[in-house]
Amino acid sequence: MDKLFGNWGRGAAWQFDAPHSASGAVELTKRHPVYSLTKNGAVSGNMRVNLSWQMRTTVIHEKPARGGMRHPFRKFTPEMVQAQGPAMVSVDLDLACMYELWDGAKGVVQPLGNILGSINSPPYVQLSGDDRFGSGSGETIYINMDHRDEIKRLLIFVYIYDGTPAFDRTQATVTLYPGNGPRLEVSLHERAPEARSCAVVLIENDKKEIVVRREMRYVYGFQSELDRLYGWGLQWGRGYKSKV
Repeated sequence: MDKLFGNWGRGAAWQFDAPHSASGAVELTKRHPVYSLTKNGAVSGNMRVNLSWQMRTTVIHEKPARGGMRHPFRKFTPEMVQAQGPAMVSVDLDLACMYELWDGAKGVVQPLGNILGSINSPPYVQLSGDDRFGSGSGETIYINMDHRDEIKRLLIFVYIYDGTPAFDRTQATVTLYPGNGPRLEVSLHERAPEARSCAVVLIENDKKEIVVRREMRYVYGFQSELDRLYGWGLQWGRGYKSKV
């Protein structure tokens, strides 16, 4: 797994704001991937970024399809329970954020290594804690938008610290709650059965406008692979969590 320090790369084009859903939230999708915080007056106060997830019950209970008919004498025979299968899957999703400030400071805020950041001093990003079991509250990152002029870009990402790579077996949602305006929702519903990390949203500030862009880019490695993908240039090393 991974640890830090280093150099950088560059952002990309911005597109149109996403429409509101029936619930009042803005869903960032492939067709509508970008939302302007500046244009919608949502650039002050603390913005919460929450990861909530749970194992899909439909997957836990579903059985592999069988071809053909069962033997007539077997229809009263209980099916064998396999030692390994969907019900045995264990997943620990973590919410994290790579940051780059306009003064050149770069790093990561994440549960791994207990690097929780700070809300009132650089990097103005702080993680609430580590949810290892997919509880209702999930994990939350706070971003101090009152210091927006010091923030250049933030990459919100999710990774599977431990257990089976099984993004496709979780019901995971990343929700952003700006200080003003509707919440922004991104569902991690793409099938990427072997992926261990996913870049979810990129928040970029070009000093004229701050936008949130849906990324949804899965990788098969960890933080260092996302770093290379986005040109952060940090130095990474193996890391572990303390045992519960």
